[in-house]
Amino acid sequence: MALSLPHAHHMTPPVRKENGVASILNGTDTDGLGAAWRFWHRRRYVVAFLAFLGFFNVYALRVNLSVAIVAMTASRNVTLSNGTTITTRDFDWDSKMKGLLLSSFFYGYIVTQIPGGWLAAQVGGKRVFGVGIAVTAFFTLLTPPLTYVSVYLLLAVRVVEGLFEGVTYPCIHALWARWAPPLERSRLATLAFSGSYAGTVVSLPASGYLAEQFGWPYVFYVFGSVGLIWFAIWWSVVKDGPEEDARISPEELKYIQDSLGNTSLKDVVHPWGKFLLSPPVWSIVMAHFSENWGFYTLLTQLPTFMKDTLKFELEKTGVMSALPYLVMAIVLQFAGHLADWLRSSGILTTTQVRKLFNCGAFISQTVFMLLAAFLLTPAGAVTCLTIAVGLGAFAWSGFSVNHLDIAPQHASVLMGLSNTVATLPGMISPVITGYIVQNKVGL
Repeated sequence: MALSLPHAHHMTPPVRKENGVASILNGTDTDGLGAAWRFWHRRRYVVAFLAFLGFFNVYALRVNLSVAIVAMTASRNVTLSNGTTITTRDFDWDSKMKGLLLSSFFYGYIVTQIPGGWLAAQVGGKRVFGVGIAVTAFFTLLTPPLTYVSVYLLLAVRVVEGLFEGVTYPCIHALWARWAPPLERSRLATLAFSGSYAGTVVSLPASGYLAEQFGWPYVFYVFGSVGLIWFAIWWSVVKDGPEEDARISPEELKYIQDSLGNTSLKDVVHPWGKFLLSPPVWSIVMAHFSENWGFYTLLTQLPTFMKDTLKFELEKTGVMSALPYLVMAIVLQFAGHLADWLRSSGILTTTQVRKLFNCGAFISQTVFMLLAAFLLTPAGAVTCLTIAVGLGAFAWSGFSVNHLDIAPQHASVLMGLSNTVATLPGMISPVITGYIVQNKVGL
């Protein structure tokens, strides 16, 4: 498929087929399965929901250290057997070491983006996605005992976790290339991606609670166990393509196949030279990089900012840090459906929707992030950061689905390419922050 963005983006809703079964008329579901809200009757939405839970685990396993590290390095009073009370902490890491620990995940994560997309096209997105999360969950369970041995083992574990989580975003597009009808791409993809923010919403306060009530090791034990349980369900339910799913109805199978045509990915030859010279590809790459810079900075530093600058207690730090991502998860559902509705109704072309949602979100986020820097009160800072993160949902309905618009057969490797560059902020931002913010300044 050509990588010419304008031609690929000016898609119109397919006309109704003569048999009346496979059509996407005005963005409605006419696959013979009844009301659209009964999503559990549609296997493609079952896949999307389980992918949502998968990304929930991806981020729960990723961000738990952001909260746990606060407890791991916090000072506490301990009464010795002789009655003497001393102040101690489990690990005496300075801001530079903490920045390195928080960024180490991304040193592994960046390596497997493009290989993950390629591998998913060869062996199937379901397998790569599931195994990537399962191995990450397993190493999460090993984190506490290895950390007590050496901080460098913790660094190594985080790098390995990054290696296996690095395949998740690219390989999910291999699934959508076979499961998602063109005018349902935004809603299916954003439903799955919103699991990332739901995982952040739950894991940040839950990590704070577990660390406060049971000790920081339980942060890793609980989320590692949940990840392995999810893997067992995913592996038994999800198939790489609709034609492999024994539970799919004949109507839905025909609907998907007629909408997508040939979806075989194994024999696709990826034109790497065209990728690297394509302006549409690089526009996606830069949009992805820009969104992730702000996101990863907040993801790794917001709990510390809440505690050190806004003076929230550890449990409240987790709750308040999660608030922006709760808004993001909610707005993402609205943005995905709105994007598909605008396209299917003919109000805007696909190109116009992607540009409007992406650039509009970026401009709005810039305004509120700048306001947060000047309104350094708890209410003002939390409000501005929440709005800024929430508005990012519209950007995700722009660039994150765009790979499927311009070249669905190559979408997994294109996502790998863009997410490789977009991982750099996760590596750079915590380290830069650790060097810049060495003196804690309260309000």
